[in-house]
Amino acid sequence: MALDLWVEFFEDLEHVRGRSKNTVMAYRRDLEMFQEFTEKNQDIKAIFLFMQKKKLSTRSQARMISSIRTYYKYLQSQGREIPDLKHLRPPKVKASLPKVLKLEEFQKLYDACEVKDPIKTGRNQLTLLLLFGLGCRVSELIGLNLQDFHEVEGWLSVTGKGDKQRVIPLTEPLKKELQLYLKEIRPRLVKGQKKSILINDRGNRPSRVDIWRWLAAWSKTAGFEETVNPHKFRHGCATALLESGADLRSIQMLLGHASIQTTQIYTNVTDTSMSEAIDEHHPLSGVSNFDN
Repeated sequence: MALDLWVEFFEDLEHVRGRSKNTVMAYRRDLEMFQEFTEKNQDIKAIFLFMQKKKLSTRSQARMISSIRTYYKYLQSQGREIPDLKHLRPPKVKASLPKVLKLEEFQKLYDACEVKDPIKTGRNQLTLLLLFGLGCRVSELIGLNLQDFHEVEGWLSVTGKGDKQRVIPLTEPLKKELQLYLKEIRPRLVKGQKKSILINDRGNRPSRVDIWRWLAAWSKTAGFEETVNPHKFRHGCATALLESGADLRSIQMLLGHASIQTTQIYTNVTDTSMSEAIDEHHPLSGVSNFDN
């Protein structure tokens, strides 16, 4: 049996609040687990023990509590009686610094994506250049269409979470690589009248699975112990821009963050990098002690 106003809640998430399909699916997974909890428990405070038994991480617990609170607030807005929300306080999640793709790591991947077929190599290389050059999410990358490339002005229109669009200016080298790909490579990959910029080996728009599969293969060839997560490109792009002097507001617009507080985490990354660089290269770093 579904939770009260189940269908209406998800319709509100997607069509009224404009949440992305991935976000809606995350809510659905959390609430399906919550429904499992409600079938055996009457006391809402027991949810924390339930999540621990499910071996959810602190971050997953915090997300699930947030999903439940959002659902309950929706019920409240529809005149339903709900439990006291003070019993649903999410656990504190220790903020971790994002893992950043460094330039030398990118170069290794770029070299590793070369295959026997030069056409597929060109597609592979452009995939990496767009991930690193745009700082976009995988969903945004595979959603890029031909009409999104404004060649004269030199920018791409990217559709992010909640179908919000943002304009990303292209560097001259990336613009030339994209032009070359569209002229000489894409026509030899595509089958039929496809709108997508990137094309997979079957001649269609690539899926998220395609991107992960490509990255896994290239990461292995490059000698990495783990597959390079697509988000590392996004973090690497933002960090490189910040270290080069770009302001936070510009980076926020580039990445499509709703809040600049989200973007500010990259200042911690650059502070850490600066500390490491000073420790390694400062002229006093080799001095073991000082004479008074």
